[in-house]
This record gives sequence, C-alpha cells and structure tokens, in this order.
Amino acid sequence: MLWHDLIFEVPSLDSAGSSASPITGIEYDSRRIRPGAVFVAMKGGSTDGNRFIDKALAVGALGIITDSAQTFDQLKVHHPGLPILHVEHGRRALARASAAFFNHPERNLAATGITGTNGKTTAAFLTESLLNAAARTTILIGTIEYHIAGETRPSIHTTPESRDLFELMSEAVSRGATELVTEVSSHALDQGRMIGIPFDVAVFTNLTRDHLDYHHTMENYFAAKRLLFDGSVYPAPRVAVLNAHDPHSEELACAARNAGAEIRTYGIKSGEWRTAAHRLTPGGATLDLETPAGSARVVSPLAGEVNILNLLAAFTAANARGVPFSQLVAAVPALKPVPGRFQHVDAGQPFTVIVDYAHTDDALRNLISLARQMVSTSAGSHPRVITLFGCGGDRDRTKRPKMGEAAGKASDFVVATSDNPRSEDPLAILAEIKPGLRSTGVQYVIEPDRAAAIKLALQVAKPGDVVLLAGKGHEKEQILAGRTIPFDDAEVARSTLFEMGYGDLYQN
Repeated sequence: MLWHDLIFEVPSLDSAGSSASPITGIEYDSRRIRPGAVFVAMKGGSTDGNRFIDKALAVGALGIITDSAQTFDQLKVHHPGLPILHVEHGRRALARASAAFFNHPERNLAATGITGTNGKTTAAFLTESLLNAAARTTILIGTIEYHIAGETRPSIHTTPESRDLFELMSEAVSRGATELVTEVSSHALDQGRMIGIPFDVAVFTNLTRDHLDYHHTMENYFAAKRLLFDGSVYPAPRVAVLNAHDPHSEELACAARNAGAEIRTYGIKSGEWRTAAHRLTPGGATLDLETPAGSARVVSPLAGEVNILNLLAAFTAANARGVPFSQLVAAVPALKPVPGRFQHVDAGQPFTVIVDYAHTDDALRNLISLARQMVSTSAGSHPRVITLFGCGGDRDRTKRPKMGEAAGKASDFVVATSDNPRSEDPLAILAEIKPGLRSTGVQYVIEPDRAAAIKLALQVAKPGDVVLLAGKGHEKEQILAGRTIPFDDAEVARSTLFEMGYGDLYQN
C-alpha cells in the first residue's frame, strides 16, 4: 500500500507531502514503529500521541496522521515533504487506516457484537460455540481470551484498539474464518474503536451501574451503548437482539428500528425468543423454548437464571446469523461453562467453591441468588452462602457501598478483601465498602490480603455451604500500586483446599 492509496480511504481535513515508498505498517504506539510505518498520533484520555511524533520519525516512520491542527502546521514547516494527514478524529482515522492496510478483513466476516454491563463474555462464548456447532469458522474477541480460527490467545483488552483488531481479523480471514463474535465495551464505542466494522447482529444484555469513572453518568454510559444500535456513528445492525427484561431495551428497539434494523427480543417468559417454563438443576437447567423459529425442550449445562438469559441471547443471535433452530437445539447440551464464570473448584471438599467475575452490585446479587438456590437444596444443616469480594481501585467509587450492601443483604457471611487496588490504598477502598455491609447487619470480616481472605472463607465453610470468590474470575494477576503479581482465585483456592487436606494440588 502506498500513501496516496491510504489517504484515499481516510477522511481528512488537510494533507501535505507524499511518498512513493510502500507502507510497512500502521501504528498508534511510537514504540512499535518500524521503518516505513505510518504513525497515527491521537489524543487519548491519559496521554496525547502527538507528543511522540519525533520518536516515531527518529525510528523511520514514513508518514504521520494527526488529530492536532497545531502539530500538522508544525510538521509542514519542520519536515517539508513529509506525508502528513490532518484528521478530525484520531481513533476513527486509525480504524479507517487499519482496515485499508489489512485489506479490509471486515468485508469477509459477518460480525456479531455483544454489549451490556453483565453477560457479554458468556453470551459471546456461547454464540461462538453455537456457530462452531454449525461448522462456522470464527474469530472471538473478548475479556477472557481471543480465539483465532480455533487457536486460543490471551486477551489484552475486552475490545482492542482498531489497529490490533483489524490485524487479528485479517489473520482469521486468512485461516478461513467467516464469523466475528466480539464483546463491545462502552469505552470502545465511545472512542470509535469499532469504526469500519459493519455489525450484522448486535446484542444488548443489560445495563447496570458500572464504569462511571469514565462515563460519569448513567445517561452517558447508556448513550455509548446505544451507538451500536442507532446508526448515528456506526452503521445500524441488520438485527438487534435485546433483553426483554431490561427497561433500556425499549429505547434501543425504537432507535434501531428507526435506523432500519430488525428487532428480536429474548427473555424468561418474556420476549419473542423465550423460555415458557424452566427448571433449575444442580447441573444446569431444563428449558421449554418458544420462539418464532420453533419450540423445543432443551437441557442446558449452565446453571442459574442469569445463564438462561445468556443462552437465549446467544441462541437468538446465532439464529439471526442463519443457524437453523434444530441445529441450535441439538448443540445446547454440549455447551461448556465459560472460564471464571461460575467456575467450580472441586477438590472433594464437603462444601461448594465457586469462582466468578461478578464485579458490580447487580452481578453480585445475581451470583448470590444462584448460590442461595443451591443451598436451599443442600443436604447440609442450615447451609450458608459465604461471599468474598472486593472493589477495584482507580474505578467508580460510588459502587463500593452498593457492592457491600448487595453482598450483605443476600449472604450469611461476608469476607471483604482486595480486588485490584491499583494505585489506591486497599484499606481506603475497604473503608468505602464497610457502610454498605454494616447497613445489612450481616456478619463480616475485613481482610485486605486476598490470599489470606480466601483461606479464611474456606476455613469457616461447613458441609453444604457455598463459598463465592467474586470479582476476579478468569484473571491471572492482581494489580497493586506499582506492581502486578500472579494471582488466580481458582489456583489459590485449590492450594488452600490442599492444605486443608482435600484433593490433589496438581489435578485439573
């Protein structure tokens, strides 16, 4: 690709210079620049890429795309002849440039985007699994991991920067992928990271309080989610799949319909794609499905009503992508739980240990509700729900007492501990959780050391109890002030159980 080919595809305010040399890459991080690459210098929330243009040029950048008029003018003066493009939106320009450089992989992928506060990861995993069961080759982008045509890789971000996303998509297409399933975060929508990807199907799981450190208000948070559906910034999807239980779905349905989308709703005894009846079991649920495509009884290996909703979202989305109803029904019993989402840690102990990613008050309530259903059928004498949780540092502080209240109201015993404190003092975070806990009258313990807190929660458990280790789920690290340490809730629990005389430390 040459400079004149690139600027043809990137809307701009002004341009200068040119080059006949081939472009070797598109980068937004000056540390990744190699000779011949184009550096996209854009303003971000915490830094301004325009500050690093000199570094990019020093290591051989062929040209610059900048969202700063001042920088554009300065470059013209100090680097005459240098290929420069002045754009209005840096991140949108990055997406357009990346799509062009990687030969438009989005044109060969049917995209399903899943957004919402809770359930994105599970719904995305299940959607991919249902598509795979129909012999579709997929690329999955999400919080836990990436799947590239069957290969699993660690996840860097829930939704990567557009340049990285297009590179992954390009590789997937080269390996035969025809379907993209991706979680779509509110940050990514707000920042324009998904520009250039025409979503065929867009799924909305729910909206509850989260990410207000970034969005500041729930109205702003919802407005970011709405962008996936209303056609104002991104093309409207062909099909919008909406949770019939969430009050925001009505507005999304109106916006998406006005933008030309077909609307499909799902829910428990609600929506067009629904369960008319269901029965929860220790190993999952039995569902009586009623849909416009057919009716059937299915046995799901996923526990709890929350996972019924996640399954319905995936089922509806996969059908919208053309998978026949009968194939979907046949695939449900073989679905597998998602790592770190209601993950059992079983070392032969007489109580249940669950690791889950629940890190909002709504998600915590749903998790504890499911545990409460489990202890109600337990053989133990007055079995309890023991909940361990924390709140992340450098994030929305207003949800901390709400998390404490959610845990205290529904649990029998609570251990409040550290999540990822980041730059904050763990004790200061716990102090903001305490009022919510105290208001419920629940018995609780404060232990800032998460490993010690997990040990405490397991040691107080009695036969029949359910111990919930909430907040970190699939994460393999804990982020502290100035350092990051290896930390896996499931492995810490397994090691502690071994010390208590249960199981084999090395068993899977």
